[in-house]
Parts: sequence; C-alpha cells; structure tokens
Amino acid sequence: MSTGCCSAHPLSREHIGAALSTAGSTITPAKHAAGLQVGHAAETLVVGTIATGNPAAPLAEAMAISGGVIIGIGALKDVEGLTDSSTTTVTPEGVVIPGLIEPHMHIWSSLLNLTWTDVSHEVCATFDDVVATLKQTAARTPAGQYVLGKLFDPSLFPGEPDLTRDILDQIAPNNPVLVMNASMHYLYANSAAFELAGVNYQTMDPPGGTFFRADGKLTGVIGEIPAMLMMLAKFPKPSAADMAAGITEILKECAKQGVTSLREAGTGSLVGVSELALLHQMNGAKRLPVRVSTAQFAIMAGKTPAEVAQTWKDAGVTPFSGDEMVRADAWKVVADGSNQGRSGYFSQPYLGEDNGGHADWTPEGLRGALKAGLDDGWQIMVHTNGDAAVEMALEAMEEILPGYGANDLRHRFEHVSFTTDDHLARLAKANISPSFLMNHVYYWGAAFRDTILGPERAQLLDRVASAYKAGLRPSLHSDYNVSKVHPLQSARTAVLRQLQADGSVLNAAECATPAQALAAITTNAAWQIHADDRGSLEVGKRADYAVVDSNPWTSDPASWDKIVVNETYIDGTLAFQA
Repeated sequence: MSTGCCSAHPLSREHIGAALSTAGSTITPAKHAAGLQVGHAAETLVVGTIATGNPAAPLAEAMAISGGVIIGIGALKDVEGLTDSSTTTVTPEGVVIPGLIEPHMHIWSSLLNLTWTDVSHEVCATFDDVVATLKQTAARTPAGQYVLGKLFDPSLFPGEPDLTRDILDQIAPNNPVLVMNASMHYLYANSAAFELAGVNYQTMDPPGGTFFRADGKLTGVIGEIPAMLMMLAKFPKPSAADMAAGITEILKECAKQGVTSLREAGTGSLVGVSELALLHQMNGAKRLPVRVSTAQFAIMAGKTPAEVAQTWKDAGVTPFSGDEMVRADAWKVVADGSNQGRSGYFSQPYLGEDNGGHADWTPEGLRGALKAGLDDGWQIMVHTNGDAAVEMALEAMEEILPGYGANDLRHRFEHVSFTTDDHLARLAKANISPSFLMNHVYYWGAAFRDTILGPERAQLLDRVASAYKAGLRPSLHSDYNVSKVHPLQSARTAVLRQLQADGSVLNAAECATPAQALAAITTNAAWQIHADDRGSLEVGKRADYAVVDSNPWTSDPASWDKIVVNETYIDGTLAFQA
C-alpha cells in the first residue's frame, strides 16, 4: 500500500508511536457538559451583530444562552424576556458567527514535524525563498543541532528543483540538515546529516528505498520510507508530554481560525486505540479548545480490517461513543494516494509518464475493508483522489450498501478530487456526500494543469458547483497538514477558484456561490460529522461561535482569507482569545 495524505506514515509511527502508546487503551470520557442545565433564564446574553448562518433569519442582535445551548436569538426586545438579574450581558467587539467546522484534518500524522520550519510554497513563493528561509533557521540554530524543514514541494517551482546536498551544505555548514518533501516520500539532507546517520556513497540502498547518487557522491535526495528511516535513526524521539503539547498547539491553531468542531480523519493509524485514549485523557485534564470527532482507521499492523473493527469494539469504541468533546463517529478507508505526489489512481497516465498511479486495494480487499465498518454501524469515509479511485470506491459502495438497509449514516468520499458528471450523479443516488480539499485548486491547480495532468483533466478538479447541482451537500476541508486549517480561505477558493501561481481562474463554471461556500464550512460540514446541533446559531443548538472582524455573509469573498478571529467559544465559554 502507498502512503497517501490520509495514510499512516511509517516515519510518524517509528518516531512518535512509542510516546503515544503510553496512553494505554482505556477510554474515559470526561463529559464536561453533563453538569450543564438548560434553564428558563439565560446565563449569558450576547448583544451585537450576529450572523446566524441560518438563511431563514440571517441576522440577529441578541442571543440568549443557557446551559451551553441557545435558548433565544433575534431582536433584543424579543430575547430580553429570557433574562433575569443573574444574566451576564456581553457585547463582543466584532461580528458573531457560527463556529466553523473542519471536517477532515490530521492530528497524529502532523505531530512528527510540527515544529520544523515551514518551507511550503505558501510561505516561500520561490525556490530562492526556500533557501533563504532555511538559512535564517540555520543562523539561529546552535552548531551541531539539526536544522529541520517541512512541506517542501518542488512541483510548485519552475523546473521542479531539488534541495541538493551541495545547497544544504552551503545553507548550514555547521549543522545537520533534514528537509521533508510535502508528499513525505522524499527527504533532503546535507553532508553532516549523512554522517550522523552513518550513510555514505558505499551504503547499500535498503529494499524499497533509494539514496540518490551522481558523479560519485550522494546528491542529498533520499527516496521512500526505508531509506528515510535510516536517515532518522539518530533523530531524538519525543516524550508523551511533547505529544500532548503538540496536540494542544494544533487544536489551538484550529480555534484561532474560528473552528469549534473538527474531524480527525485517521485515528488509530499510528498506534491504534491509544490515540483516542490520549485525547480523552487530555480532555479530562482540561477541556480541549475544539470538539474532536474521530474517524477510526481501518488498518492496524498485522490485522485484517475485521480484526481492527474488533479491536475498536473491545476498547468500547463504537459509533458515536465518547462525549460532547471527543466522539468516535466514522470508519476510514484509503483507496489511493496523492495526486500531486503522482500516486493518486487515474484512468489515464500522468503527463510524461506511462502510468496513472495505483489503487491501495484490490476491489475485493476494498469491499472487505468497507464491510468491516458497515457491519458495526459506522459512517464510512473513503479517501479518493484520482478518477479511477472514485470509480472503484463508488462501484464497491453501490454493490454493498443496499445490503445494509435504508439507514442513512451520511457516508462520505474524501477529496473526490477528479470527478465526472456520472460520478456526482451516482454519489447523490447512493447518499454519499463529498468533502473537497479546495487548496488543491489554490496551491496545486496550476501544477495539475501544466505538468501533472494537463488542462483538460484539470477542469474536473474539486467540482463544488456541480456537486450542488447534483443535489449533494459538499463540505470543504484542509487535510491538515497537507494545507493549513483556514476554512474561510477554503470557502474563498470555492467561490473564486483563483490559482495562487498566476491568478487565473480554473474552470469558472465550478465557482460556488458565497452562500454555498459558507454552508460548506458550517451547516454542511456539521451535518457530515453528525453534529446537527452545530453549524448555525439557532434556538436549540450549541452555543459554539466565533467573534470576527467582518461578516463573511455580507462581505466580498475575495477578502474572506483576511478576516481576523478575535475569540472562539464552545458552549458559550471562551476557548480562544487573540
């Protein structure tokens, strides 16, 4: 099986697995909300400009909250009757909006290089900027310590340049340097890093890995996991406390973007049940800054999907178990790899190549993995990037879903990057909703068009408008750490479809309306993660909201990525403050 953006990466398992495993396998929900009582009088009255996210009543001037639930919203005169002498009135500095929903991101696979220097195309617009950024990091790193970079993607720079050993030696002559490719299939190293790892020109390539060579020396490029593991053999491993701190940092960054609920889209992919146990332990010690819904990964080392399902059950992890802050909701299967890494599964070859990637399963194996989740009543999430992967997964679901009756568990396909009209129509018929990684358009749209797939196939990327026309309820996600958690930027891209590389528009026919894009990061995304009590501000829903400096429902979508979040609230209590 390949390592895609939604798969467990062996480097992560090797280097953070031991620390995560110390959490054990006991699941103990904290149930912070158990003591909250919804009364007839509001504990808190929020007064100001309130964008509800509810099309039937888009604006309000007051919102009454009791027991973490909205008990009244509308005109101030209509809500004041829900207050008494004990009510606290607050007037936020900004616009109140529903808490945003991040329906697909990754906590565990983001921990390995969380603190490494970001040299992504988003931060470094040119290859020279990558070099300069790494030089700055080296200048503040003590001699002998590692200089570390992440998310370098040569496909986004002209000529697809590599970070060679010679370049990295010049950047940091007194430090070992390691830079991770965004695909996590390649690593770049300098001479000091090779020396620490005990790797030289005569070192044999391990099976499945490559130390690239030229002109009698190592180039500095290391390909695939077996060789990358050798380079990280001496790399310091984190502690359990480091892991907890890293998770907290990731969740705080989500809250900083106005996110109040997220879906962790591959829980158990590294060390199994311990990952979920750790989340509950952290939440028990202190309420997490964001609600976490988990998708249980269908693969564990040495086990069949059916055995994995039994492992989750044995730990008491069943559909919708947990509490209001950490809840197990879905079953995750990965059908193919990464399109920009040329491992997504396509019906036609990549440009300049003779293959179109590959599937991670045989058709029979995929059906078995899906059935293992369906048999236990899980919502299914299937990672599908290439058009052939979408077709393969659709055929499997169309065949086996009728055997499970009419129970609508809101099954999902993730990324669904390249689809035909037929695919979208069949998704709607099967009650399978898509979740799109819109940053594929923003960051990689030009690369798909020019060097990876060609202009014709690039038109089929992230078809949000067509999904709506087919009667689907799409959401938008970041796939963090493939791209940053920033729902309003994703919504902006869904509306504009403007490429970062050249400012051009990729298939204007697929531009969503502003209302559609905002629904995809609020009500649709909440519905997809079975969080019907969130996503908009209405009576009976949770008081999960953010305070921002501009109302996205009335402002220009081109400015959405610049909106600043001042505060984020869960159950009406502060979770983040700028």
